[in-house]
Amino acid sequence: MQNLKIVPRLLPDVRAGKKLHTIRWREREIVPGPMLYVNAQDAFDSVIVCVTHVEKMPLSDVAARLGKSAKWPDAELLEGMREHYPSIEMDSEVTLIHHLPPAAYVQS
Repeated sequence: MQNLKIVPRLLPDVRAGKKLHTIRWREREIVPGPMLYVNAQDAFDSVIVCVTHVEKMPLSDVAARLGKSAKWPDAELLEGMREHYPSIEMDSEVTLIHHLPPAAYVQS
């Protein structure tokens, strides 16, 4: 199963269905279907979601695409992304991964 590491502070929002996307830069390709988020500090802590679609776009377009332009001004978005990717820029092409809440994942 495809998987991505995630910082521990974000896992509660994923589990609660409040976090339905992730922004990635220069990481492995993710495709629609089941995906395992793995706690970056504890590999035994994970949650399965279902990726619905994946988009590529400049980082500068992400906030508007998600309807969060007021919450994520460019400087704040860039600062937050640089915590994970120190050399990212606003014109860097990122991958925006959309997924359903974990409760919506049904294993067949």
